[in-house]
Amino acid sequence: MKRTHHCSELRPAHIGQTVTLSGWVHSRRDLGGLIFIDIRDREGRTQTVFDPSDWTKELFEQAATLRSECVVSITGKVRQRPAGTNNTKIPTGEVEVMAQSFEVLNMAEVLPFPVDDPEVANKVN
Repeated sequence: MKRTHHCSELRPAHIGQTVTLSGWVHSRRDLGGLIFIDIRDREGRTQTVFDPSDWTKELFEQAATLRSECVVSITGKVRQRPAGTNNTKIPTGEVEVMAQSFEVLNMAEVLPFPVDDPEVANKVN
């Protein structure tokens, strides 16, 4: 799977397009059975969504094992975020990618500290 866009590029104009993003797992949240994975590259961040009704049990469980700093490639369709869920803190906050396939390029070990928190990361010697 070759990347079609950087993680900072997707906007409402891309809704309906199938895209492939590659990068690090920034965060993973399991909310009501859906798994939300924010994927990050050097350019920015985009939210992806894994819906268990679209996946086999085994693949959904594999997505659930992803953790911060795993390297992945995710292909899916860009859609508008549901009303009231926009994230104004990131440029891609109006859209999300409904994951249709993914590949784990590298699994990360459990990190000793959060690398995305500059206060903590800068204190580590």
